[in-house]
Amino acid sequence: MSKPLLGVALGAILGAIDGLTAWFTPAVRDQLGGIVVGSTIKGIIAGVAIGFFAKKFHSLPIGILFGVLVGAFLAFLVALMQGGYYLQIVLPGTVVGLIVGFATQKYGRAPAAAN
Repeated sequence: MSKPLLGVALGAILGAIDGLTAWFTPAVRDQLGGIVVGSTIKGIIAGVAIGFFAKKFHSLPIGILFGVLVGAFLAFLVALMQGGYYLQIVLPGTVVGLIVGFATQKYGRAPAAAN
């Protein structure tokens, strides 16, 4: 699977799981559906960015760092719009970025060399 496609697929799956962690915050359980949808979209956006980065730069440490930064930044923007729950939003978002950054570098297929 190509690095961008792997990033999108993994970002969507982990984004949905990230959204489901809202269950552990009782004050927002009634908004769980919207949170899961939003987190899935956030995961897809992160996956696209991380996947294309991994396609261009072939370095595991730099790919992981980029994934962490993208995941944390997008999660911080969501927390900022939400007006609270920073730790509950930023921490899982950062972990999503870390995992997608690692997986795209480690398991994504590099583009075929042009002859």
